[in-house]
Amino acid sequence: MSGAFLHTFFDILAWLAAAAALYWLSRRGLQFASQSFALPYVAALVFGAGLGAYLFGSANLWLSGQSGIARSVEGALAGGIVAIELYKWSAGVTVRTGARFALPLALGIAIGRIGCYFAGLDDFTYGTPTALPFGHDFGDGVRRHPVQLYESAAMALFALVYVLAVLNRNAFTITNGFYLVLAYYGAQRFLWEFLKPYGTLVGPLTLFHLLSLAVLLYAVVMLATASKTRRLQKESLA
Repeated sequence: MSGAFLHTFFDILAWLAAAAALYWLSRRGLQFASQSFALPYVAALVFGAGLGAYLFGSANLWLSGQSGIARSVEGALAGGIVAIELYKWSAGVTVRTGARFALPLALGIAIGRIGCYFAGLDDFTYGTPTALPFGHDFGDGVRRHPVQLYESAAMALFALVYVLAVLNRNAFTITNGFYLVLAYYGAQRFLWEFLKPYGTLVGPLTLFHLLSLAVLLYAVVMLATASKTRRLQKESLA
């Protein structure tokens, strides 16, 4: 099977896993902000994520000396965040609405990155050359860091920890899960960027280094300003 086919297959699998995660959370009896189910909210999310994915993906490609159009999962994440914050501001929504997306996001990235790995050189998500024994030759005779799998494993670990927290009714994790996954994603993504052959923007930092820091900072601020609730309302955990 071709790399493009496998990439598409794992993209579809990632979306199905995200949907399954949402269903599983609903079966656990958890109640999330009703505003996050509204059609205008979903429309803003989809538009922002799509715009961010292509804007940042393509910008990174050009900064790396390559032409064309590309997508970025981190760009989609950043675009979605900005779009939702603007929508909430314009609609007067003051409650936090991201909690239900924590597990779907972690699972989606964990599975989707496997597709990036199988896509090989065409996907431009591979790592820099390495002499380590687990380096992978994507077809050009050079063993490289399989950074796609590093990120996949990291996000799968978060998903596992989150599931255990839900099973144990950990109120802080459930309530603030979205900001926790953002902080975790931003931190690990920042590290992996040092192992990618992308063009730099500020000193040794690439566009995605800076975007990772922005995502991490946003998450830290949101966590720092979150209420100190240690348990959800009884009906949310029933």
